[in-house]
Amino acid sequence: MMAILNPYLNFRGEARAALDFYQTVFGGEIIRSTFGEFQVSEDPAEADKIMHSQLTSPSGFTLMVSDTPNRMDYTPGNNISVSLSGGAEDLDELAGYFTKLSEGGTVTMPFNTAPWGDSFGMLVDPFGIAWLVNVAGAPAA
Repeated sequence: MMAILNPYLNFRGEARAALDFYQTVFGGEIIRSTFGEFQVSEDPAEADKIMHSQLTSPSGFTLMVSDTPNRMDYTPGNNISVSLSGGAEDLDELAGYFTKLSEGGTVTMPFNTAPWGDSFGMLVDPFGIAWLVNVAGAPAA
C-alpha cells in the first residue's frame, strides 16, 4: 500500500449536506458514521451529526468530511483551497467539475486561459470551500 494524501474538510452541522453536494459533482459512494452510532458525544443534539464521512469517486478522488463538535473551536477561513488538476485530455471532466462546484457558490476567477497557458479557474462552493481547477496546456472550453 502507498501513502495517500487527501482533503479532510470540517463543518459545523453541514457535513452531511456538503458531502451529498460533492457526490452530485464527482459521483461515487459515500460512507457515513455519526457521533450517535459510536456514542462519542455527550451532547444529545450531536447524535445525528457526522463524526466521519468519506466520498470515493469513480475517478479515484477521496474526500473526507466531519462536523466539528460544539465543544471544539470552529473557525471557517480562507487558509486552504482544494485543487483539481489534470492534462488537456481531462479538460471536459475538470470543466464540468468547475461548473457543478460553482452552482450556488461564487466564482472568484472564471475558468479561462491563464497567463501561463493552462485553463484555470477559482471558486468558493456553497459550503465556503475554496477550489482551484487547472488543466495543463489546454485552452478553456
